Amino acid sequence: MGKYDDIINLPHPEPKKHPRMSMENRAAQFSPFAALTGHNEAIKETERLTDSKIELAEDTITDINRTLMWIRDNIKSRPQAVVTYFVPDYKKMGGKYITATVNIVKIDEVNNAIVTADEVTIAVHNILEIIM
Repeated sequence: MGKYDDIINLPHPEPKKHPRMSMENRAAQFSPFAALTGHNEAIKETERLTDSKIELAEDTITDINRTLMWIRDNIKSRPQAVVTYFVPDYKKMGGKYITATVNIVKIDEVNNAIVTADEVTIAVHNILEIIM
């Protein structure tokens, strides 16, 4: 006779205080977990590319300023322009360039910016090109 022959065929004991855990809940205890929370997001952020801001030549700056003076003189007509401007990225170095057709409603000389009809404020130092 073996060491465990007296208990080998007994039914499995049922808990008296707690109900038996379902197979799904039991399996969930052993499922993988994210040991490094935010790690995948950090990798995606690192992979995201940004552009460097282009330094403008003096003649380009002069052209932009000339166009802005014309806009200031004709602001009541809400002139339409195609503006390419730099939007800095606040999470990492660089940013991106956006080209948009806008109606300019105000030139904010205090903040050195233009304000569009869509209430977008574009800093003059971030303008790459402005075409009327």
